[in-house]
Amino acid sequence: MLKQRLDQRQVQKLILAPALQQAIKLLPLTNLELIEVIDGELTQNPMLELEEFESAPEIKNRQVDLKTQAAATPAAGEAGEGPAGEAAAPAESGAEDLAAELSFQDYLEGGAGPYARDRKDIPSIENTLTKRASLWDHLNWQANLTFFDAAEHEVAQLVIGNINEDGYLTATIEEIAAMGKTDAETVERIRQDILFFDPVGAASFNLQEALLVQLDHLRVRDAVAREIIEKHLLLLEKSDYAGLTKALGLGLADVRAHIDVIKGLDPAPGRKYSQERTFYVVPDIIVSKEDDELKIALNDEGLPRLRISRYYRRLLAEAAKDSEAHEYLKDKMKKAIWFLRSLEQRDRTVARVARYIVAKQKEFFESGLDFIKPLTLMEIAREIGVHESTVGRVVANKHMMTPRGVFPLKYFFHKSLVGDFGEEVSSLRIKDRIRKLVENEDRTRPLSDDEIVAVLSKENLRIARRTVAKYRKQLRIPPSHIRKRKFLMEGAP
Repeated sequence: MLKQRLDQRQVQKLILAPALQQAIKLLPLTNLELIEVIDGELTQNPMLELEEFESAPEIKNRQVDLKTQAAATPAAGEAGEGPAGEAAAPAESGAEDLAAELSFQDYLEGGAGPYARDRKDIPSIENTLTKRASLWDHLNWQANLTFFDAAEHEVAQLVIGNINEDGYLTATIEEIAAMGKTDAETVERIRQDILFFDPVGAASFNLQEALLVQLDHLRVRDAVAREIIEKHLLLLEKSDYAGLTKALGLGLADVRAHIDVIKGLDPAPGRKYSQERTFYVVPDIIVSKEDDELKIALNDEGLPRLRISRYYRRLLAEAAKDSEAHEYLKDKMKKAIWFLRSLEQRDRTVARVARYIVAKQKEFFESGLDFIKPLTLMEIAREIGVHESTVGRVVANKHMMTPRGVFPLKYFFHKSLVGDFGEEVSSLRIKDRIRKLVENEDRTRPLSDDEIVAVLSKENLRIARRTVAKYRKQLRIPPSHIRKRKFLMEGAP
């Protein structure tokens, strides 16, 4: 039987204040993402406005010393006429609500955060963007010039629409025939035509078919290369050259010549029309060396400089306290101050994390990878007095420009191993040592994982064989027997 009753219980809940929630959301953002958030806030909150300058001065990065963080802010309530004087003496009407503004003097007239360059000189975005034809656009363009019958053209579009980025067909002939309400013979005939479109081999079902189509298109009369593709492709994928020579009854040098023909074919014909682009990194932190000392600067180039709108502050002061306009403006004022404080809190947290990373990895910046030290999120969180998840948000998606290049902040975080004398050794250093050992090995007798373990042990780096195998795979270094096979094939007389 159901019945209603009143209960009183005492519970504990973790409730994040709006300002804290906003600060947490801003932490993982890069500079480019932060600009979008600032622009969105400007459109929603009339209390915020951009500082405007008659001529945009040179943009400077905020320097953050390794020991102290200099903060130069205008004094609150400066005497004199003009905007500062207005901010220092709130109007009598609404004085109680504006009294809190005195503690946020930095936001009222001097602005908060960096200022942006004059955007009037920036060309229209439409004049800077180009669109590269995709694989499907390119194939459809050729289909329009090949299939003039409406039914055939529709089937061709279905075939092209089921091709993946590598150029392979992901649907069966029967499935395409059912979608196009036609017979399988028609679909296969049209697919055979598409196989010889550019790129040749697109719409193939597998690697074997793609390579054979390219041989036919190029009119390569190499029976041995065709036999390798048709019957021994698995041996080629495994780099089993001894097995290939035995199966073909040829010498290693002859097999190598035929494999060179196959290497000239494209195993993923659709990739040359891939939409993947090169992404350019804008560093969020800049580390420079001045007078034998590492200096940190937060890269503020392009970030707008914000301030509280003088006009809307005046409206808030003049509005009646019980009016709807007063409540609206008061709420927007509170949100604007929260947002500005969140921006400053984000900068301070990023600067503290960057300071610790640079101080910890000072020898790496000065002497190279052999001197990099292990570092964890928990270590930084403990040292700067924040939660580990906060450091994780700061590290995400951010890059640091240093005298040794541009690195993602995640680059500096890796596990530690213990040497024979108890010293901590970075796993990144171990990987680099493994890579160098493989690069300098005797290619006729490549080092096995056990032999690499023995070499590292002599250098006071004692690690397990399975750890070496794991690091080798992460470095995309094949096993010793595969490396030996490739060398024998490349060096065959």
